[in-house]
Amino acid sequence: MEQSSVTVFVVDAFTNELFSGNPAAVCCLENDIPDTLKSKIAAEMNLSETAFATIDTDGSETFEKSTKFGLRWFTPSHEVDLCGHATLATAAVIFHKLGNKEKTIEFKTRSGILKAIQEGESSITLDFPINPPAPYEAENLPDIVRIVVGNLEIQEVQHSATTKKLLLRLADKYNRQDLESLSPSLQDLLAVEKSGVVKGVIVTLQANDKENFDFYSRYFAPWVGIPEDPVTGSAHTVLAPYWQTVYNKHHFRARQCSKRGGDLNIEIVEQRVKLTGQVAHVLEGTIRIK
Repeated sequence: MEQSSVTVFVVDAFTNELFSGNPAAVCCLENDIPDTLKSKIAAEMNLSETAFATIDTDGSETFEKSTKFGLRWFTPSHEVDLCGHATLATAAVIFHKLGNKEKTIEFKTRSGILKAIQEGESSITLDFPINPPAPYEAENLPDIVRIVVGNLEIQEVQHSATTKKLLLRLADKYNRQDLESLSPSLQDLLAVEKSGVVKGVIVTLQANDKENFDFYSRYFAPWVGIPEDPVTGSAHTVLAPYWQTVYNKHHFRARQCSKRGGDLNIEIVEQRVKLTGQVAHVLEGTIRIK
């Protein structure tokens, strides 16, 4: 019988509180569906990402029993190569909702094999590739900086070629409130950057010694249909190696300072970044596809 509906979950990632962190929609597909339909579902859900998981075996396994899955991520307008919070959400659905008792599961993705590890009852660790940034210059860089941070002083500019993320570090004289007050014009960003070299802008700031964080960040990605992402795992594969050079250490506690906000525990192990977070399960339902 032709499939007429798909089960969809909504999970708030990198938080243990409902209606905070970064919400992702998750569809675990016993039978795959066309990419055009994935795009339509992602547009209908209208979250920063909708994840589509499939069982990466010969068909004899189930979501409950398998350890290997395929995973793709769609924004409302584009498919993307890497998404941390939607991977965390997908792992949480497989572990918590579909009854998978394995310690570690793997996802085959456009960014290679990604692992998700159950850490006790509440936390999940993602094993992601590291994406170190490098110093960056471009003719339109002053315009991008002006649009994003206004008159605030920038201490350093770097760029990750693998993720196409631009990193702007605010000067240490600023505080978290200065970062949270930024309100860039997304249409102006789209107007000044059309080369495709930049697909997202990270703004980061060293944390105050009195706070239980090493650094803060925000992330804007209008080029892929995301005005501001609440909590961005993939951005921290760029932020972690950057702040490693600043602090000369391998473990970090980070806060993404969007309105919803979210926290990440981060560890760098060789050429991998391990991101640990919690989730809050928000919704489970069915979406009609015919």
